[in-house]
Amino acid sequence: MLKQIRQAGPWLLSRIEKMYDAAFTPAWNPFYHLGALTIFFFWVVVVSGIYVFLFFETSVTHAYESVEWLTHTQWYLGGVMRSLHRYASDAAVVTIGVHMVKEFVTGRYRGARWFSWFTGIPLLWLVFPLGITGYWLVWDQLAQYVAIASSELLDVLPIFSDPMARNFLTNASVSDRFFTLMAFLHLIGFPIFLLFAIWLHLLRISRPTVNPPLGLMIGSLAALTVLSLLWPALSQAPADFSQEATRIGFDWFYLLAYPLLDFGSPALMWLVLVGSSTFLCLLPWLPPRRRSPAAVVSLPNCNGCGRCVADCPYNAVSLAPRTDGLAYENEAVVNAELCTACGICAGACPTSTPLRRKSELVPGIDLPGLPIRSLRDWTLAAAVQPGGDPDARVLVYGCASGVNLAALRNSSVAVVELQCIAQLPPAFIDFVISRRHADGVFLLGCRQNDCHFRLGVQWTDERLAGKRDPYLRARVPRERIATYWGGRVTQAEIADEINAFRARLRALGPYRPVPATPATDEVAP
Repeated sequence: MLKQIRQAGPWLLSRIEKMYDAAFTPAWNPFYHLGALTIFFFWVVVVSGIYVFLFFETSVTHAYESVEWLTHTQWYLGGVMRSLHRYASDAAVVTIGVHMVKEFVTGRYRGARWFSWFTGIPLLWLVFPLGITGYWLVWDQLAQYVAIASSELLDVLPIFSDPMARNFLTNASVSDRFFTLMAFLHLIGFPIFLLFAIWLHLLRISRPTVNPPLGLMIGSLAALTVLSLLWPALSQAPADFSQEATRIGFDWFYLLAYPLLDFGSPALMWLVLVGSSTFLCLLPWLPPRRRSPAAVVSLPNCNGCGRCVADCPYNAVSLAPRTDGLAYENEAVVNAELCTACGICAGACPTSTPLRRKSELVPGIDLPGLPIRSLRDWTLAAAVQPGGDPDARVLVYGCASGVNLAALRNSSVAVVELQCIAQLPPAFIDFVISRRHADGVFLLGCRQNDCHFRLGVQWTDERLAGKRDPYLRARVPRERIATYWGGRVTQAEIADEINAFRARLRALGPYRPVPATPATDEVAP
């Protein structure tokens, strides 16, 4: 079952993301900013909640009236704030759920990425009680249902000396003290722990995106505001323990598990909740898989420049004081537990150049499973193509997370597969074009803003534009380079893009390379 989802899921997800690209543009596609959107919705909840609390009476007898006054008398501001509080909370649940599904179907929860997935599960155990206690404070019939059901659920655990359900036998049995405790948990307790859990969740991520693009924030807030004006959040009838609440408006976002109490028992509900959470926690290791070898450092070729440290998406590379006596201050150190074997560090190393002639091609940092030396060998082998179009020979570099690259090969198109497109040092593009191993280079990778290794596409774009080291030399003709960040699109779409690129190359005619000298070709370690 899991295997079938992993196979069909990425293709379906790619189709959906492509539609959202057309509607929102890739920069504002919400599917590329699910985690950041969740954090944004959390802050909307915080700000709106603070305003609501200014007018909220923390007592059993006045809580309902204060919320009703805010909703109806001050509808133009207080009512909107209450509705924003409700709908932003619901939106956060949606983005959390979609975020988890996306990480699963794309396989971004296994290997070195297990930590972010594993620490995300406790977030669920904080988000849902936060929402449940919020419904509690309204003190309407839904709050009555939540209070009774929650007390039955907690009474199964050996926490309280007296059954919690006794507090909800009659209207008089509910004390202001207990109600104030729920307000404290909702307003202070759970939010503080949630902030800490978010920090822990992002701990191993380099340059985590905690804010979505400004346009997406404004659009999301505007949509929530319009929804709040058209369909304001309303209370149900006031809580009354002298009669059973039989007809209530249910919230399936936060109370999804509560119907289990109607069909089973509190023990069954705990079994489902704990069992499903345990399964989700173990998912990164089900089934076990062999991890790719982590990047390794060659100290004789490392000068401690720190480019690999700056480009690693997962904080797996750091600088440490020199240990081999060479005349450099620092050396790169790889934490194998954090390394995803993406190869971005090798693509960032200034010694990862095929133009080296005076020494063996061993960069300062490299992937044992796909070394730069093999990448050069494969490039040379792929460039030797008998027949084909002599003026439109294309060498495609593509990442392993995309489509079937082998299907793109023909007499005029050669293919070299990488772990990530940013594993390719820009010097390889110079090498291929200036030495006429091909008439053009086509770079194929994940969707923009949705790289499988987070930053590969961004770093590649910046290297080509000369904004990030190692940058592509100015002598390389940009018209002979094409990029297509399409992700898991169909083979036909990519073939059309390559054919269009070949047509442009054919119109350019044969390339006349700028004469190079050994001094400009050689890069010293």
